Amino acid sequence: MFLEISKLKEILIKPGYIKEVDFLLALKNSKSKNIKINKSLVDLGFIKDEELGQLIAQELKLSFINLRNEKINEKTFKKIPELVARSKKVIAFSEDKDSVKVAFVDPYDLELENFLKTKFQKKIKIYLMTNNDFLGVLKFYKGSLKEEIKDVFQSEDSNLDESEIIKLVDIIIEHAFLSAASDIHIEPHLKMYVIRFRIDGLMHVMSEIPKEKAELIISRIKILSKMRIDEHQRAQDGKFRYKIEDNSIDIRVSIIPVNEGENIVMRLLTDVSGALDLDSIGLSRKNYEKIQKIIKDPHGLVVSSGPTGSGKTTTIYEILKILNTEQVHISSIEDPVEYNLEGVSQIQVNPKVDLTFAKGLRAIVRQDPDIIMVGEIRDIETAKIAVNSAMTGHLVLSTMHANDAATTINRLLDMGIEAYLVSSTVNAIVAQRLVRRLCEKCRYSYHLNDDELFAMKSDNVIRSYFEKKNKKIEDITFYKSKGCKICAGSGYKGRVGVYEIMELSSAIKELIVSHASADEINRKALSEGMISILEDGLDKAVNGVTSIDEVLRVTKT
Repeated sequence: MFLEISKLKEILIKPGYIKEVDFLLALKNSKSKNIKINKSLVDLGFIKDEELGQLIAQELKLSFINLRNEKINEKTFKKIPELVARSKKVIAFSEDKDSVKVAFVDPYDLELENFLKTKFQKKIKIYLMTNNDFLGVLKFYKGSLKEEIKDVFQSEDSNLDESEIIKLVDIIIEHAFLSAASDIHIEPHLKMYVIRFRIDGLMHVMSEIPKEKAELIISRIKILSKMRIDEHQRAQDGKFRYKIEDNSIDIRVSIIPVNEGENIVMRLLTDVSGALDLDSIGLSRKNYEKIQKIIKDPHGLVVSSGPTGSGKTTTIYEILKILNTEQVHISSIEDPVEYNLEGVSQIQVNPKVDLTFAKGLRAIVRQDPDIIMVGEIRDIETAKIAVNSAMTGHLVLSTMHANDAATTINRLLDMGIEAYLVSSTVNAIVAQRLVRRLCEKCRYSYHLNDDELFAMKSDNVIRSYFEKKNKKIEDITFYKSKGCKICAGSGYKGRVGVYEIMELSSAIKELIVSHASADEINRKALSEGMISILEDGLDKAVNGVTSIDEVLRVTKT
């Protein structure tokens, strides 16, 4: 490591960037997991990756750079062989007639610097980049997944040797990781298997593989996941851990038999994904302050709601990170445990040994917890125990499937929870969706055309949103993206949450007890100042975070 731990501790703790207790926890975590202290600090959410990189660069008197926001000269980039770039963690990204700009993860590798001077015959301008940034630009070395798979297939012969099968699985997983995919789908069709990645919530076809060769890949995945390779008629679930550079990926695997063969879905859970905070996941200042206030209550129920893939669990994890101090005992029951939180007692649901949400939750309340996290309220039994725990002095965090905050209240009532219990135990509902972020490198501004204006003005909610802000829709600047290499032509890069946070005021509690409809509860919450999901999305569209099309796609379905 190029910065001594004592020096790193000094530049972080003395100015107040992190607490000493958090630094010591990160140090302990880095030793137990055999990872660098920088990575441990970021993974535990104590500091953002880019912020840490900037502080280290400042201490070393170097320029800091985030390559994912830079235009990379592909010709210069590929002058450093991929093998050298990977092993030395170095990226050449720009050059002129006199000098070449090079980003290092370790800027004190003098042997490497001399190698580059000899290779380029130019002055080397050194920049510091983070390891996560380095991983984010490695994909520029790669061809498409289709090209790389084709290179492995030396002939039409279906007999691949073991090393080729291993290489194919490695290629698929590494491409998914570098593409920031959340899921890999390997799907059987009549004559072939199709590989698709879910990136920023949408599916993308990446490649095709002949059936006989895909079956060898499936066998390899079954072996990694500790499944039966001779079982083709029943659904199987498994998991395995995969390492890319300094990052470990937990991969959950689901295989089910379908008409044309076996369908595989692999969910990628990476350490990098856990390094967020409440601010970076998209909470507005007003909503951020609401959350901070809500979680200070030592008891009650806080529910994060939304459809599948809306980021509910991520929000709960980020709240847990804030609450996770030495003064409290936190226990969770989850299915699955998506991210390991140091200092939290996490229990994995296991139907094979009859460990359900309800039974796990019953056991947790006997463990003297201050805070309980229930991965999901799915049934009346779990709901009753969660509500009872919230009544008896615990802060309970959980998730539910519901379209908005008001509907979440109705779901609890429909499950059989008495209205007076809902009104007296639920502190707040955080409803959310995920919208794609516009790529900052190819984003541009524009004004709506006549057809778009007509559609927007015809929507009462959108029209009233702009009226409240005393703005005419035709005067508003919106944003789109053209698509570029940085965002792989999609115009979007990453996702951000849009939220509505309903605090249960005395007026809303009275409506619940009187069995008011979800529409009545929603209207009351809006009159009390709740920002709806659509309004939060419109704020982000006006500020250039996302596009108006993306907001409407996500909130109107």
